[in-house]
Amino acid sequence: MQIEARQTLTGAQDRAREYARRLDDVAGFYLGDGFYGIFVGPFDQFGAENALDRLLRRGAIPSDSFVKDGEFFKQQFWPIGGTVTAPSAPANPRSSTPTTADAAIPDDPVDAPDETPQEARASEALLTRDEKKDLQIALRWAGFYNAAIDGSYGRGTRAAMQAWQEANNQEPTGILTTKQRVMLFEQYNSVLEGLDMRLVRDDASGIRMKVPTGVVTFTEYKPPFVRFDASGDIPEAQVLFISQQGDEGRLVGLYEVFQILDIVPPEGTRNLARNGFVIEGVGDGIHSYTNVSLQNGAIKGFSLVWPQGDDARRLRIIEEMNKSFERLDGVLDPDIAPPGEDQAIDMVAGLAVRQPQMSRSGFYVSADGTVLTTAEAVQNCQRITYDREDDAEVIFTDNDLGIALLRPRDNLVPINVAEFLTAVPRLQDQIAVAGYPFNGVLSAPTLTFGQIVDIRGLNGDDRIKRLSILPQPGDTGGPVFDDSGAVIGMLLPRADGDTQVLPAEVNFSLDAQRIVDVLASQGVAATTREPAGPISPVELTRRAADITVLVSCW
Repeated sequence: MQIEARQTLTGAQDRAREYARRLDDVAGFYLGDGFYGIFVGPFDQFGAENALDRLLRRGAIPSDSFVKDGEFFKQQFWPIGGTVTAPSAPANPRSSTPTTADAAIPDDPVDAPDETPQEARASEALLTRDEKKDLQIALRWAGFYNAAIDGSYGRGTRAAMQAWQEANNQEPTGILTTKQRVMLFEQYNSVLEGLDMRLVRDDASGIRMKVPTGVVTFTEYKPPFVRFDASGDIPEAQVLFISQQGDEGRLVGLYEVFQILDIVPPEGTRNLARNGFVIEGVGDGIHSYTNVSLQNGAIKGFSLVWPQGDDARRLRIIEEMNKSFERLDGVLDPDIAPPGEDQAIDMVAGLAVRQPQMSRSGFYVSADGTVLTTAEAVQNCQRITYDREDDAEVIFTDNDLGIALLRPRDNLVPINVAEFLTAVPRLQDQIAVAGYPFNGVLSAPTLTFGQIVDIRGLNGDDRIKRLSILPQPGDTGGPVFDDSGAVIGMLLPRADGDTQVLPAEVNFSLDAQRIVDVLASQGVAATTREPAGPISPVELTRRAADITVLVSCW
């Protein structure tokens, strides 16, 4: 197991001597090309991987240590005058018999000789810049350091070391001894206990990265994703490998897809650049992190979904994932997983698309994008959208009439606006309601046809008209047209009571004149028109599509 390499024999011997003070079975070999390697071992293959994992978790060796075949090692320089022989492979490589892996790690991970401040400073001087950065990162995680991670030990780093020593009942010298560094990394890695962070190589996607295999396991390929779903006692846990061919356009498209996935709640930071993006989503009990980059025509990255509030473990896992992420050759074949019975329009590659808590219909009433809808559509919403894209805000509600006025947060110019007919319609006239009866499954509004059966409500209320029509709940708030394409009202919610259910075809619309009066009171000049002759169903459908809006409450 190679833990370090130096370009001078003296430097390598010094480092080997330092490691030998706290690890068993330290060896050094000349590697050729002027490099001297420092190793722990030897082991059989399984023992080496096991020891690597345990030592990394304890922070006893550098994070870039790796397993290496010693067949081609040259001269041995450490121990001086010593020899190292390879162990025989056990009959059962997964037996519980102790191997060199166990011997290499003291029973007490901090059972290392302590040092004087002078000795601590000398051993500290042997640390690489990356190792010094790792110490600063661990101090920051512990809450004692908040400056730059630069590997330079100035007053800020020394003050952090002293504060950590005081908090851990150590002599406050401001210089961490070897034993104290082991203690710090033991604390730093303790939050990962039980998560079993292991390198996972997936050749299909061309990605290698550490994954918390103790709580997630490979589930399936759903291009562009490789899914690792929860397998332990953290049901929210999920990991995705992301891999596909693409360019900047496809990168932006993938970024937009992530905005609507259930695993990416709407709250959280978003950062899109030309060569990648980072997204965090916080809410509904989860906190997700996605990091994707574009290099040489390949879009690759990963997502971690974790329980909301468990920041200590989440941040450490993300750090390990980012540090270990490696691009291999190839991208995920889109045909690796044939289409199955689980396909659905509210899913993207097997992941649920975030859905609003309610969707109703509405329609444009002015050229600045003001929309009229039903009041029930905008109650208790954290966010309101037109057609699930444009954010809107409520500017007026009248619960007595059952209406609400919305205005887009950004500039929006509709293709057309409603033209209201304020004259009294004739009984038995044909009417049509435009709306989204299937909560946005269809990309355009649907027309439902019926008749006017009374110009008043059942209790004589002249503000509403009684209709004979069979709409769906999603149609509520949509415009009611006469056969000329003029708007004669807005479809109201069903009026069933607690002890009474009306026939399905009995529905009501708010009178157009009442709507015009409300708009005027809010400074919105409605467009009105005189009665006219009928238009074709095709023209009526086009007019409905121009003014009808899907209103969603999130």
